Amino acid sequence: MVNQKAKRTTVVSLLGTNLDRRGKNARRWDKWRPNIALCQQDDMIVDTLVLLHEEGFRRLAEQVKQDIAMVSPETEVLFYQVDFSDPWDFESVYSQLYDFSQNFQFKPDEEEYLIHITTGTHVAQICMYLLTETHFLPGKLFQTSPSRASKNSENPGESPRENPTVGKYQIIDLDLSRYDQIASRFNQQRVTAVNHLKSGIETRNPQFNKMIEQLEKVSLLSKEPMLITGATGAGKTQLVKRIFELKQQRGQVLGKFVVVNCATLLGDKAMSTLFGHRKGAFTGASESRHGLLKEADGGLLFLDEIAELGLDEQAMLLRAIEEKSYLPLGADTEIESDFQLIAGTNSNMNKMVAEGKFREDLLARINLWSYQLPSLKDRIEDFEPNLDFELKKFTQKAGHLVSFNKGAKSKYMKFSTSASALWKANFRDLNASVIRMATLSEGGRISEALVEEEIEKLQTYWCDGLQSSNSPESVAIKLLGVEAAKELDLFDQYLLLGVSEACKGAKSLADAGRKLFGVSRLNKKSTNDSHRLKQVLAKFNLTFDQLNQ
Repeated sequence: MVNQKAKRTTVVSLLGTNLDRRGKNARRWDKWRPNIALCQQDDMIVDTLVLLHEEGFRRLAEQVKQDIAMVSPETEVLFYQVDFSDPWDFESVYSQLYDFSQNFQFKPDEEEYLIHITTGTHVAQICMYLLTETHFLPGKLFQTSPSRASKNSENPGESPRENPTVGKYQIIDLDLSRYDQIASRFNQQRVTAVNHLKSGIETRNPQFNKMIEQLEKVSLLSKEPMLITGATGAGKTQLVKRIFELKQQRGQVLGKFVVVNCATLLGDKAMSTLFGHRKGAFTGASESRHGLLKEADGGLLFLDEIAELGLDEQAMLLRAIEEKSYLPLGADTEIESDFQLIAGTNSNMNKMVAEGKFREDLLARINLWSYQLPSLKDRIEDFEPNLDFELKKFTQKAGHLVSFNKGAKSKYMKFSTSASALWKANFRDLNASVIRMATLSEGGRISEALVEEEIEKLQTYWCDGLQSSNSPESVAIKLLGVEAAKELDLFDQYLLLGVSEACKGAKSLADAGRKLFGVSRLNKKSTNDSHRLKQVLAKFNLTFDQLNQ
């Protein structure tokens, strides 16, 4: 592997209005000054010092810059003006420093950041500390202090290089639990991040909310792979996109968000698409191509339907994750790519491993952080806020307001949260349903007639999809209809499924009865199997002929 280029060191620091002053003449060199001293350390080169200062202290900032040029000419000093209306007011100070964290162009892939918390008021130091701990400032906490061994020069006129008062420094990792009460005052930023992951939807399902809260922490504190599982349409791609946006907001990724549906990759196409190839690597490879792993360098790669990848691709992917390098198809030189992987699937991955279709070592690597997205039916209490979200999304695209009549929404909600609403494709079904009703609405109002038409359309679509299914629910719907089937307990659905299977192909009612009661009939005085089966069928208002077709 080629050694990576060393990162530049950038220090973010507040101007010390007292400690950095120390007089106007040469005697200032007799004193330890934190922002001067941090640029004089023998074992650390500061490439850039970002000096935060208030407008009234610009002259002092210029003096500090000139002095740094004398002791460390290789250090570039950048000014950033803040306005602390009250330097002892948490809200004022935090607001200004938070704005800096959002406006400054951090480049974590190129620069190592140190957040200097020696200067400024205690309030400013705590705020810098909180912003670093929550990764709004993407660096390590850094503190300087005067050294006991340092002595002042006896001759004030001596060159600062001949007699530096350097002091010492340390990179620190404080226990944030001491500041829990203060941190809670700024918890709003984290609430905002959680809401972003939920698309701003006020969800009510406690399990889902708990999962998203942990996911917010993991997204900002870990660069390790994640595995997002869930049924088709549960929202995996949208969630991963919002994870990327959140990391991008915090300056944790500078690269692209690259999405790949592995189900579309076949044969050499899979290898070439992911890892790239060299000219002539295979028939039709007329020129070299960078793969999507390289395109995701410095960013986030989402491999949806990862269970569809072939075993060869899985092996190469594992190496690329662990070593940040891989060999393109037909190449003899490795390529480096540092990306975060998030994998998505609706398959049972442990079953795939047991069947030899997925590598156990790769699953272990991507399963460090694993989250199961519930289906729409599993969090039906969140249906109404998601309905409002879909309607708002349509309104923004269409450019005009669309809403339900009161009676129409009540009717739609009653159906949507009932047992007969299958929501097979989850949020895709909901999205399509809202688009149909909103598009056909008169004057931007969805009427009860439109809702009734839409309910019928959804029921027909779901029932048609169940025709080839042999699940208890689908058999009940095919035999009894949607309305009658939804009144059955799961026990009765399974009972009906068993009776239906026994009656298919049976020569007579008695023949079917013998299959169903082959054990218990031996313990009964009467072996009238036909009568027993008739009683079961009567419970469902069915006849043998109906099931024997």
